[in-house]
Amino acid sequence: MDALALEAKNQGTGDADKKSSSRPRPKPPKKAKRIVYFEVEILDVKTKEKLVLFDKVEPTATILDIKALFHKSYPKWYPARQSLRLDPKAKCLRDEEILGELPVGTTTSFYFCDLGPQVSYATVFLTECTGPLIIYLMFYLRMPFIYPPKYDFTSSKHWVVHLACICHSLHYIKRLLETMFVHRISHGTMPLRNIFKNCGFYWCFAAWMAYYINHPLYTTPYYGQQQVKTALYIFLFCQLGNFSINVAIRNLKQAGSKAKKVPYPTKNPFTWIFFLVSCPNYTYELGTWISFTVMTQCVPVAFFTIVAFVQMTIWARGKHRGYLKEFRDYPTLRASILPFVL
Repeated sequence: MDALALEAKNQGTGDADKKSSSRPRPKPPKKAKRIVYFEVEILDVKTKEKLVLFDKVEPTATILDIKALFHKSYPKWYPARQSLRLDPKAKCLRDEEILGELPVGTTTSFYFCDLGPQVSYATVFLTECTGPLIIYLMFYLRMPFIYPPKYDFTSSKHWVVHLACICHSLHYIKRLLETMFVHRISHGTMPLRNIFKNCGFYWCFAAWMAYYINHPLYTTPYYGQQQVKTALYIFLFCQLGNFSINVAIRNLKQAGSKAKKVPYPTKNPFTWIFFLVSCPNYTYELGTWISFTVMTQCVPVAFFTIVAFVQMTIWARGKHRGYLKEFRDYPTLRASILPFVL
């Protein structure tokens, strides 16, 4: 009995040893990867003088992280005011670019350029659109010191003048609301001087247009109501189209993302113009001002439309070239702003 019990015990122990030996042995812990830190110096782009040296920067640091470090050393130059470049004549590096992915060694130099005081894009847009809205209404209400005293706070006898005021106000109210609730601005700031340039352009043209449209001696369009109504329909159509494009562009990218995507038509018929042009928001904007020119038959409005068309064409062609450069499968049928033309 004792011999049988001992044999059974030995057999059980052997089975246990076999089971334990069949189990996979735990892998030894991996050795932590050695981080290769970067040595970054920042030089003045004009004098080539060394401003600061960071001797232990992680390779995963972004340009924005380096700007934040530089800001600690020079508090007057906040990140939005800084421009960092790999070469004095090179383009500014984007904030999201990663240090370890740049064509540099572990010891590298960045050239710093002061962009000057900055202001947010939203502030500029809101300011440049609020001005024309208020200025036009001042001329429409014929505030004192604009026209002869006998016309102070009088109203025009022509219904097209009242309609023009409604359309002009509607356009800028729409732009204000889109700035606050629709647009996703990828660029955070622009130079402060731009606010004076942009506001000067929009405010002065608004005053010039409003002066003649609301003038007591203003004459109505040559073809009367037919001309005004046709222009009104085109104006409303272009306003709806422009709004639809802005919403489609907003839905194209997520909040906070700077990644570019190719815009395509949606189920909204106003967006089908994407089949033909890259920047239909400018196309609809151009149609808005052409229709307002026809509606009022006013030379200052026509001049503003021409100047705006030239500027929007420059912007549209720049965006169109960017799409062609970044996306190889970009639709070749598209023009920049005018289908099949420009």
